[in-house]
Amino acid sequence: MIQLKSTAQAKNHACLIWFTDTDLNTEAAGLSAAEAAFVQKQLEAKKAVVEINRLSSWLIVVKPAVKDELSTDREAARKAGHSVYQLLHKYDIREAAVLAQPGASRTADFVEGLALSTYQFLRYKTGEEDKKYSFATLQIDAGSLSTDAIARLQNLVQAVFHARTLVNEPVSYLTAEQFSSEMQQLGSEAGFKVEVLNKAKIEALKMGGLLAVNRGSQRPPTFNILEWKPANAKNSKPLVLVGKGIVYDTGGLSLKPTPGSMDSMKCDMAGGAAVVGAMYAISKNKLPVHVIGLIPATDNRPGEDAYTPGDVITMFSGKTVEVLNTDAEGRLVLGDALHYAKKYDPELVIDLATLTGAAVMAIGTHGSVVMGTATEALADLKVSGDAVYERTAEMPFWEEYGEMIKSKVADIKNIGGREGGAITAGKFLAHFIDYPWIHIDIAGPAFLDAESSYRGKHGTGTGVRLLYHFIESKIHG
Repeated sequence: MIQLKSTAQAKNHACLIWFTDTDLNTEAAGLSAAEAAFVQKQLEAKKAVVEINRLSSWLIVVKPAVKDELSTDREAARKAGHSVYQLLHKYDIREAAVLAQPGASRTADFVEGLALSTYQFLRYKTGEEDKKYSFATLQIDAGSLSTDAIARLQNLVQAVFHARTLVNEPVSYLTAEQFSSEMQQLGSEAGFKVEVLNKAKIEALKMGGLLAVNRGSQRPPTFNILEWKPANAKNSKPLVLVGKGIVYDTGGLSLKPTPGSMDSMKCDMAGGAAVVGAMYAISKNKLPVHVIGLIPATDNRPGEDAYTPGDVITMFSGKTVEVLNTDAEGRLVLGDALHYAKKYDPELVIDLATLTGAAVMAIGTHGSVVMGTATEALADLKVSGDAVYERTAEMPFWEEYGEMIKSKVADIKNIGGREGGAITAGKFLAHFIDYPWIHIDIAGPAFLDAESSYRGKHGTGTGVRLLYHFIESKIHG
C-alpha cells in the first residue's frame, strides 16, 4: 500500500514532481533556461508530463489539459497522475515528492490518480514479490495539501484498494463465510461494527430469496450487517447501503456461457465490496454520519438441490416470486436485504449491484445505470458521480415497466423480458421498499478486461469513491 506523507522539504527530493494547472512558472519550478525551453516546447505539443533526468535527480513537470468542464478537468489531473506513475514504475523510482505551483487547484486529484494507479493484485503470483508496490512513498508538500487532506485521501485510497482486492479474490478463497470474515477484519481496523447472521438465523428470518439462491451451493450463505454510528452523527435516521454479495455466479441451472461471462463472475459481489470499502473510508475518516451496510452473501451454483426455473419462492417480505431464470439471482438476495432495511426507518437507502448485462448494453463501462424514488438524492448523486468521475446515467422509472414483471402464478416474476432489462430489475427491487431509495447498477465499470488508467484492470472498486463523496457532501451541505 502506497504511503502518502506530508513534507516541508519537497523541493529537495531526489525525484520532484512539479504540478501546475495554470501557466507554468519556470523560475518557481527551478528550471534552468535550457530546461525551461525544453519543457515549454513539450507542453506546447500537448504533452501533460515532461521528465528531466538531471543524473543526480529527477524533475517531472506536470500540467494536465484543461477541458470544458470542472469534472473533466479533475479527471485529466487524475489521468496525469497515472501517467506519472507509469514513468516512475518504468525507471524503478521508489519515492517521489509533489510540489504544487501556487494557484494550482487540482493537486488532490493528481495525487489521487497517482496513488490509485499503484494498486497491484499479486497474491497468486509466484516469484514476483520483489515487484509488489515498488513505488512505496509519495511525499506531498505541506503547502500544497494539508496534513488532514493527505490523511483522508490515504484512507480513501486504501478503502478502494480493499474493495478491489475483494473483487479480485476467487471464490476458491472468498466464500460467503470468508467474505464475512474479511468484513469483520476491516471493521476492526477501521472502527465499524460487523454482525454476521449465519444460515440458521437466515432460515429463522425466512429470507426466501437468499436461501433459494444458496440451495445449489455446498457452502452456507451469510447476511452481514455493518454499522458506523458515531456520537456526533448529524442524521437522526440512518443512511443504509445495500450491496449484492454473490461471491460467484454460474447462473445456476440457467447456466452462463464461460467465455466473457462466467469466467469473470468472481466479481458478482462488487456491490458488496463497494459497501465495505465505503464503510471503511467513512469510519477511518470519522465522518459524523450514521451509516448501516447490509450485504447478503452466497454463491449461485447448479447443485443437486438448486432452485429451478418455474419455482415459486416466498421472499422475506412475504411476497411470492415466480423464478423464470436462475441467473437473475441478484435481485432475489437484494429484495430480502431491502426489506430488512425497513427496520431502521432509514432516511435513504442506496443499493449497489452488478445486476444486469442490460446496463452494460445501455451505457457500456463508462458509468453506472441508476434509478429510484429519491429524486433529490439522485440529482446529488449525479453531482458526486461527475466529481469523482464514477458517472451515473438515470433511467426512466415509468410504471409501465412494472407491468413487465407481473406473474400469472405469483405476485411478481424475476425477469421482465429482453427490453428495458436494467429497469425491470429495478422495478423488481422496488417491490421491497417503502422509503426513499436509489438503485445503482455497476455491472459496466465494476470489473474491466483491459486496463483503464488509474482504475487498473479487473476489480476497479467502483462505488467506493462515489458513495464517499455523496455522503461527505451530504454532511457538509
